[in-house]
Amino acid sequence: MGAQAVKFAVSAWPVERHPDWAGYVAKLQFWVRDAAQNGAELLVFPEYAGLEAALIGAAPDAPDWLLLGDSATGANIALHRELAKAHGVHIVMGSAPFATPRGYVNRAHLITPDGRITHQDKQILTPWERRETNLIAGDAPAVFDTDLGRIAVLICYDSEFPLLTHALNADLLLVPSCTDAPTGAARIRIAAMARALEGQRIVASAATIGAVPDCEFLDENCGRAGVYAPADVGFSQEGVIYETPLNQPGWAFGTVDRAAMANARESAQVTVPGHWEEQIIAAKDGTLRRPGAMCP
Repeated sequence: MGAQAVKFAVSAWPVERHPDWAGYVAKLQFWVRDAAQNGAELLVFPEYAGLEAALIGAAPDAPDWLLLGDSATGANIALHRELAKAHGVHIVMGSAPFATPRGYVNRAHLITPDGRITHQDKQILTPWERRETNLIAGDAPAVFDTDLGRIAVLICYDSEFPLLTHALNADLLLVPSCTDAPTGAARIRIAAMARALEGQRIVASAATIGAVPDCEFLDENCGRAGVYAPADVGFSQEGVIYETPLNQPGWAFGTVDRAAMANARESAQVTVPGHWEEQIIAAKDGTLRRPGAMCP
């Protein structure tokens, strides 16, 4: 089952264009080194942050961002593998368009310190992604058994759908996000807190911030990195463990201790996972009360 207690870091990542590949490498090296020096064993970058590996030099005319993102992914994976090995950390890469035999998906790769690689794809595309891109839904959600415990990843909009989360029996749920306005950032925050409540688990969200005007995926970004838990005895009084200020770059750190979480579940005032099936029974056809006359 992995380590008993794990320190992780989720990023509020400022997106930007780089004059050359060396500039991007230097930025990523600094961020990974900073998190590792602060004791983090698992690092999480946001949705579409992987596209920054394609933001090198002058902007091309009429760019195909699906093709450009996929073309840069190989070198980006190699760079993240090198850093994961050098610092002995697990890294969830920023997601990016990735070509599969069925079409382009929005894929985040998870890399271990010994260089193993797995991935999670976005399931439910936003209205913008459906309207403006040729992305498709990718491989189904999975739980990854790592040396740090059981980890699951839901990319941005996926976190707003509770049934996707319910089947994922993970110690830590990670939500890489990319939103362009305070409303989007608020939805991710609310969704993360709701998923923490429903699953009695820690949920951590990473976000893109800043702007790259010539990239339609990253032209506007608004968000924060946050670590959330159930608002309950033994977890957190208000459901928030730590957040970065809105649109301020940096890491949000948290810790998952499975023994402490088990004790917290035992002492919690409510147990939504334990009572989950009761809502299904109550919601069956004929069980819900039909609208009727109001009492005088």
